[in-house]
Amino acid sequence: MSTERPSDPWHDLHGVEDTVVVRPRTPPAVADDDDTVLRARGRSTPATGQGPRGSGRPAPRLHGLRVAGHEVLLDVPVVVGRSPTAPRVVDGVAPRLLVVPSATHEVSGSHVEVRQQGETVVVTDLRSTNGTRVTEPGRVPVSLRQGESLVARAGTIVDVGDGNLLEILPPQRLIPTKEPLL
Repeated sequence: MSTERPSDPWHDLHGVEDTVVVRPRTPPAVADDDDTVLRARGRSTPATGQGPRGSGRPAPRLHGLRVAGHEVLLDVPVVVGRSPTAPRVVDGVAPRLLVVPSATHEVSGSHVEVRQQGETVVVTDLRSTNGTRVTEPGRVPVSLRQGESLVARAGTIVDVGDGNLLEILPPQRLIPTKEPLL
């Protein structure tokens, strides 16, 4: 019986025959703490004022939207129109549907979407027939094309037609709705 090893091109080329054992830099209990952990971003919980999963970070402050004298928080996307409907495929949470009057049908069924993403508010024309006009404080009014989006700040007025004006309100301080558990 032969004690020769079969030919290995890598070992033949580099002349490596030995196995090298290296001690870990730190004990295993400490090494686990050095791992990088990635977690999916969770939605904040406005009622508790805590960030995702009790991270200790404050929840983002929510902007509001004034429509026909009523104010709503942008805790979920808002679809405004003559007879708004939710999209067939909902990405995330279902939108809040707000009906506005439109005697002359200038306002499309689902005319515009207003949503808060992080700390910003995004206004999106939902392929409306008569367009959406956006006026930011101190700026020239802009007409959105069908499907176009715009980042809006507090004080922005969104005209969807037939005298229906939407106003982006500044972020609100959230008051917990329940007593904290002890």
